[in-house]
Amino acid sequence: QVQLESGGGLVQAGGSLRLSCAASGRAFRNYNVGWFRQAPGKEREFVAAITWSGSSTLYADSVKGRFTFSRDNAKNTVYLQMNSLKPEDTAVYYCAADRIYGLRSEPDKYEYWGQGTQVTVSS
Repeated sequence: QVQLESGGGLVQAGGSLRLSCAASGRAFRNYNVGWFRQAPGKEREFVAAITWSGSSTLYADSVKGRFTFSRDNAKNTVYLQMNSLKPEDTAVYYCAADRIYGLRSEPDKYEYWGQGTQVTVSS
């Protein structure tokens, strides 16, 4: 399975970005998907997760109310809409997928990972 992220970039504090993650090969619609991020010198941390159907989502407290996770299974793509961005949101963002565990925040519960996309929020 190949996973791709896109949509990262540079934005000022208070701005918005939308990340997307698309997969080829396997049916992405069967997978629960998570977003994680890793800032320099820090451990990878959970951001958000969505079930295969899109009916349930889970967010880290740090992004709740600002980020929205959605998916379009017809396009084999998930989206992370990020609003009211803060400098502390600066990190490399990773998309991950799993078929077994459902809504989980632990990185080791995800089987497939993307390469990551840089998000930089300037103050």
